[in-house]
Amino acid sequence: MTRPAAQLWFGRTVHRREKPFVRRFSHRIAMLEVDIDRLAEADRLSPLFAVDRGAPVSFRQTDHGARNATLPLRAWAEARYAEAGVHLEGGSIRLVSFPRVLGVGFAPISLWLGYGPDERLRGVIYDVHNTFGETHSYVCAFDPAQVHAVADKAFFVSPFFGVDGQYRFTLRPPAARLKGRQSGEQMSLVVENMGADGRAHVASLTVKATALSSPAILRWLVAMPISGLGVLVAIHWQAFLLLLKGAKYRGKPVQREPRTTLMRRENKDAAKEELRKQA
Repeated sequence: MTRPAAQLWFGRTVHRREKPFVRRFSHRIAMLEVDIDRLAEADRLSPLFAVDRGAPVSFRQTDHGARNATLPLRAWAEARYAEAGVHLEGGSIRLVSFPRVLGVGFAPISLWLGYGPDERLRGVIYDVHNTFGETHSYVCAFDPAQVHAVADKAFFVSPFFGVDGQYRFTLRPPAARLKGRQSGEQMSLVVENMGADGRAHVASLTVKATALSSPAILRWLVAMPISGLGVLVAIHWQAFLLLLKGAKYRGKPVQREPRTTLMRRENKDAAKEELRKQA
């Protein structure tokens, strides 16, 4: 069964800070999934959606990957997968991210889901962005029997957390995809910020797929009319509230090289020992 060239995902994200004090917040989110090899087809799905041109909801190739017009998205992604020993053999690559809404958008994280010819997920790129215009990729092979992966932190995301410790990613990709269905898909991602003294912060998103259509986009714009700008507003508003509560502010360091980090399957004992060494 041929999958759509693009579809929408609606759901909620939840953030919980656990150290040095507890703070929790959540808000609704809307995301876009595109097959990066079928962008022309995706561009024709609705007059309210466009690829590389203006529309109420839009996808810009230069917002992703190498973030320029010279390196195609697939070439960029395949190079990242190859670093992790993942080879798709021509399989599809589905990019799930936050699109531009009314010309504005910011993606704290984008998921590149790389499939083999049998449409089974082989690799994942977690492309993380900060509000300073920088990006870093955490890459791993995907094993459905072991959905947890860990990586040493290598990228400055928030002025309230240092670039030390580890991330623990738990991805549950669309199970319906493995069964050849297109409707009723759900997906979730949990990212835990782990330090030497335990978990400091956890962020999650849980979303459900919807066909990309004009009615779906109209409902989106009515319910969340400034969702593109809203992501940035929410980030800075929560930062302001953290400052009021006395959170320690850190200046942004120079971005580290390389810009790709290879993840590994979780070994809890080894992870604890590594964190103790870093402390």
